[in-house]
Amino acid sequence: MASHSPTIALVLVFAGLASSGVAFNITRLLGEFSDFSTFNNLLLQTKLAEDINRRQTITVLAVDNSAVGGISSLASDIQRKVLSMHVVLDYYDTAKLEAIKNHTTLLTTMFQSSGQATDRMGFLNFTKRSDGVMVFSSAQPGAPKTSQMVKSVASRPYNISVLQVSAPIVPPGVGGPADSGKASAPPPHKAHAAPAPAPSANGRKEAPPPKEEEAPAPGPSDNDDSADAPAEAPGPAADGPTAEGPVADAPAHKKSSHDAADAPEGSDASRVVAGAGLGIVALLLTVI
Repeated sequence: MASHSPTIALVLVFAGLASSGVAFNITRLLGEFSDFSTFNNLLLQTKLAEDINRRQTITVLAVDNSAVGGISSLASDIQRKVLSMHVVLDYYDTAKLEAIKNHTTLLTTMFQSSGQATDRMGFLNFTKRSDGVMVFSSAQPGAPKTSQMVKSVASRPYNISVLQVSAPIVPPGVGGPADSGKASAPPPHKAHAAPAPAPSANGRKEAPPPKEEEAPAPGPSDNDDSADAPAEAPGPAADGPTAEGPVADAPAHKKSSHDAADAPEGSDASRVVAGAGLGIVALLLTVI
């Protein structure tokens, strides 16, 4: 049994090395740094941590709690897309980035492997500026170049590396604040005021025509008796002096409109009777 002990020990060592070389837990690794608690929770909520842990070689560009608001404010489906753009499908630490020729390269992200990326959205541009600052940005045209590398957080060569960047990487067209692919909604149409009436030739403004209103039909008054009783006929006109005669005037009375229409006027009848009486008297005088 003693002779087999070294062999068993070597097998266990190699097994441990093999398991440690391919197995890692990103949430457990980030859990050691409280500054990245929000970023770590987003990896858990979107279940992107499970996809990261299945990889053998990976680089995570993490954003601390003070700058992660640009990701946490997005919708959950957009959060997963943006987070997967912070996962590079290769191992990069500071030494490897320093050794890049021409100080620029194109990096492939996990979002590209998802099949949802369009154009160059699944790639990152890495550039080391002349002042030594390392910058990560989306390879999508028009993407801002504002995410700078801050420091190396943790690394396990050559399986996983966690680098802190200063700002989230949100490419245009993915639905984040830098989304320039979506057309903005047009402003609401403003109603134009009706034009004022043109002044007349004499300089005065013409008043609008009055609104026509139907006059109410007149109704009978409660105290109006004229609708039921006939109108009184006018009395006899005194056109000339009346002649003396035996005929006495009848007492005056009110005549209705029917009496006035049937009887002759009183003044004309009196003159006829008076004239006849005078003629008879003159005839009698001549006979005597």
